[in-house]
Amino acid sequence: RRVLKVLHIIVKSITILNTDHVCHLDPSLWAAQFPSCGGLRQSPINIVTSKVHVNSALPPFNFIGHTNRINITVENKGHSGNGLVRLMGGGLPGHYRAAQFHFHWGANGRPGSEHTIDGERFPMELHIVHIKEPYGSLAEAEHDMAGIALLAFLFEVKLQDDFIIKTLLNASVHFTSPSLFLCSGSSTTIPNFRLSDIIPSAQELHSYYRYVGSMTTPGCEQAVAWTVFLRTLSISSRQLDAIVQQCRFWTGQPMIDIFRPTQPLDGRVVYRSKAGAALTGPIHLWFGVLSVVLGTIIH
Repeated sequence: RRVLKVLHIIVKSITILNTDHVCHLDPSLWAAQFPSCGGLRQSPINIVTSKVHVNSALPPFNFIGHTNRINITVENKGHSGNGLVRLMGGGLPGHYRAAQFHFHWGANGRPGSEHTIDGERFPMELHIVHIKEPYGSLAEAEHDMAGIALLAFLFEVKLQDDFIIKTLLNASVHFTSPSLFLCSGSSTTIPNFRLSDIIPSAQELHSYYRYVGSMTTPGCEQAVAWTVFLRTLSISSRQLDAIVQQCRFWTGQPMIDIFRPTQPLDGRVVYRSKAGAALTGPIHLWFGVLSVVLGTIIH
């Protein structure tokens, strides 16, 4: 039996984990130590819907392998892998693969998404980080202006628990430490996971915003094409509280308010796809990048 292994889940905050002197550095001070953080294409941003440009050249996406059942390793830092889950379309200049995914949240009922829409911050935000092929790591992709693509999903609070979020939270009971992402090297495996269990199908994701920006943690590499979907995901208030209570930095301090403040647009244009546009073949728009990848195949 072929098992695809491993998609790494990360809690990626406004810190660099396992780096003492950066762990709690005020984001306004990042640029002094990481010059790119003071650049003109920084993320996240506030998306002003009245100022976005509708671009009919941004077609729907084509997800490849998102319904494959895999074993995913949940740990406090991720690595790129050689996987078969990919993404095409959406104006991408080639094939991209997912390297990791992670979440951002607030605390004590405060919203914690990184991107805001018309000034509104959402409860939580999911990022799926993608690497352009044939790059083998984020470090390699960071040198390409279209080397990294990030899919962003905003969350809304619903009454009922979300099954996948519940599964991820339950994974923490397998850790020797009390927190899902506390200790360096701690990990556990969730079997039979499908990326399609977290995100909707491509048919439901025709509407999205697109802009060029950066990573949202130091060193804020300006090599990212962002896709922020209009379709939201759901989480219950109980689950959101559980995440805040369970997750801690490797130092033992609570992981709360782990989002970077929005950054100036500095003349950039935010585009919006034309919902329902037909897939017309490969259209290579440099401001449209994206991808998806998982790990290795075991026979």
